[in-house]
Amino acid sequence: MEHVQERPSWNCRACGKPWPCDPAREELATEMPLIEIRKLMWTRLEEAALEIPPGPVVELFERFLHWTR
Repeated sequence: MEHVQERPSWNCRACGKPWPCDPAREELATEMPLIEIRKLMWTRLEEAALEIPPGPVVELFERFLHWTR
């Protein structure tokens, strides 16, 4: 995968957008079953919540999980 997270900013190393960026989402969707993507994104959400500046929880949900529905 080219579009991976840069920690601790959680922006994409390739394009600089908040990760998971659209290309990362597309790559994940072609490489993993949906249930595995959801589990991975939940784990990444928990990790990111500890590393990025505090903000509205709904933003993290939208960024990491909402797109997997």
